[in-house]
Order: sequence, then structure tokens, then C-alpha cells
Amino acid sequence: MRSDQPANPSRRDFVKSTSTAGIAAGVSTQFPSTALAKSSLPDVREKAFTQQVTLTINSRKHTLGIDTRTTLLDLLREKLALTGTKKGCDHGQCGACTVLVNGTRINACLSLAVMHDSDEIRTVEGLGTPDNLHALQDGFVEHDSYQCGYCTSGQLCSAIGMLSEARKGMPSHVTPDLIIPVTLNRDEIKERMSGNLCRCGAYQNICNAIEDYAERDRETV
Repeated sequence: MRSDQPANPSRRDFVKSTSTAGIAAGVSTQFPSTALAKSSLPDVREKAFTQQVTLTINSRKHTLGIDTRTTLLDLLREKLALTGTKKGCDHGQCGACTVLVNGTRINACLSLAVMHDSDEIRTVEGLGTPDNLHALQDGFVEHDSYQCGYCTSGQLCSAIGMLSEARKGMPSHVTPDLIIPVTLNRDEIKERMSGNLCRCGAYQNICNAIEDYAERDRETV
């Protein structure tokens, strides 16, 4: 026995000394060195899975190897620099990221990019150009249907998809008759566009632009 240790150690001293020794032994057995411990950890980055997909976006074909966790919204914005499609809530609640996939409007933030292999995707950049606006874009300008403009791209794509749905006779919650063709009145437009939020409150002017476009298009919707 060491001379500096008491002849009759207390119970607390005994428990403390044995616990410390046990922990030290366990650590030395399971983790013999810091380097070995680090080398045994899995590298998550090496396991990131990519898949090759081919998408036609605004009439241009893209073949890309993408992470399977990437949303269509992030692919458009981060990989292809198509930043007209906006990220708002990122939960499918605001409609700012609305795009057209094979003519149908969807929330790009809720859809994985790999799901759209061979699909045709249309974003606001594919509607018109500054020198040759789409007729609905012209209507938004004429009716002052935006203020900050953040939601406008989603509003435009959603409206085009909505008009296509109405032409096909797809009913909404307020459609009074499921037999006759849909009459795209004010109530129908408001209901069908309710998934697109505008924090600036330009709803009346948005509806005006859509109504005017539908009339100019001379189609029964």
C-alpha cells in the first residue's frame, strides 16, 4: 500500500477509485486510439446516391446525375439557374414554386427531381421573353397584378395550368354542375387559384388578368 493512502479508506474513496479504473479500462479496450476511432466511422458523403435522369425543361433536354434527395425546385434553382421559380414556404403551402409538368401544375418543392425522368417541364422562363411576353404575362402587366413580384411566377404557371384544367371540364369545389362545361366565373377563378398566396394582397388584380386572358383567348372554359 502506498504511504500516502489512508490505512482505512472510506467507502466513497473506494467507489471513486474503482469507477475511475473501470472507465479507463473500457475506453482503452473499445477505443485504442483516436485515429482508429475516426477511421472506423462511416463516411456518409461517400454513400450519397445519385441517379441519371433526362428532363426536358422549357423545350431543352437535360441529362443529369442528381442526388435522389434533390427536389425539383432545388434542381431548377441550384443546378440549372432557373431562379424564376421561387422558394417560399418549401412545404407546398404558398404556391410560389408552381411549375407545369406535362401540362399539369405542381408544387416543385414537394416533388423529387428523379420522379420526372422523361417529363416535360415548363417554368416561368419558358412562358415568354422580355421582348415577347406570354399573353397572360401581358395581362398581369396591364392589370397591375403584382407588387413585390415574388409570387408572380407561381401565379402565372398556376393560372395556365388552371385554365387547362377548366377547359378539360375538371370541376372545382364551387362548380355547381358536373355535367355541363365549366363556366370560369369569378368564384371559380378564386377557388382554383386559392393555392397561390400573395402577401401583397393583389388578388383582385390577379383575377382580373386571368378573366381578361380567358376572354381574349376566346375559348369556352
